[in-house]
Amino acid sequence: MILSESPAMTAPCLRRDPAHSTAGYPGEAAAPQSEHTPGAWTALGDLLATEIGPEGQARQTRTAGGMHPPRILLHLLLEGEALARQDGREALLHSGDFTLCDGTRHYELSCAAGSRVLVLAIPAARLRRYIACPESLVAIPMRAACGVSALTSICLRSCWSECCRSLDAESLAQIAVAVLDLLGAAYAQVARSHAERSSRGAAHRIRIINFIHAHLYDPDLTPAQIAEACRITTRYLHYLFSDGEETVARYILKRRLEACSQALRADNHRGRTVTAIAFDHGFNSATHFGRVFRAEFGMTPREYRARAALERPTARREPMAAVSLGTG
Repeated sequence: MILSESPAMTAPCLRRDPAHSTAGYPGEAAAPQSEHTPGAWTALGDLLATEIGPEGQARQTRTAGGMHPPRILLHLLLEGEALARQDGREALLHSGDFTLCDGTRHYELSCAAGSRVLVLAIPAARLRRYIACPESLVAIPMRAACGVSALTSICLRSCWSECCRSLDAESLAQIAVAVLDLLGAAYAQVARSHAERSSRGAAHRIRIINFIHAHLYDPDLTPAQIAEACRITTRYLHYLFSDGEETVARYILKRRLEACSQALRADNHRGRTVTAIAFDHGFNSATHFGRVFRAEFGMTPREYRARAALERPTARREPMAAVSLGTG
């Protein structure tokens, strides 16, 4: 899915810091809140919940580290539409749908304007008691239309609407147990092909993604080089990406294009040429860069930069193209 071709999937961007529990994702602890305050975390036992409202957040991009204890994040669409991406997979979510992301590794979440997202941060060690190797099941859409995932979605939404009104800490902890039981039942229904890519496959994917992001701007980065560095065959590398929306080469290309689009919008790159920006981000041909950029964003890099300059004064009030904001 090309984000730039979905006008609704755009809005101003917000940087989240995973090291802080009140302004971003949880650190060591978070106190229960008495109401659904944006950015505040509600404790359900050792689970933490918050809501991302429509007031601005478009894309969160997170890099590895910063969460203690390590947590798996469940994103459930309360309203609107969103796209979650991790490990080369993409999950397009509609109202009621949910998916998992490993909060300790690079992932992206893009929300349509006006969307509301319930975020549940679950200690990874505890979730593994209910779901075998949840890291291998990230960015798989769980639909609210039918089955156990529908029951899970209904339960989560109902709990969220009620949990802060009159429930005490003990009741919230009991609700957390029920939620985890439902999640375990929902993911037990996931196709065996996903489950079979369990701990070994997930470990390889983590190494691969980390290697790609560490060498993303190397123009000589190829699937063969990645496979050799990760000590796997090229065939197995492609197999690990076969259940996602992107091939290895496409994953690399899109991450480079997203980084270039961010640079073209940035004030500190105004004096640099489009070609220089492209070469800095792993492209070695200005012609090739222009062609793939236009295919991705529907305009040339210069047109994109010019439009960004016109939008800059009203960026906080009007939608703009979503860009990737890394934390490291």
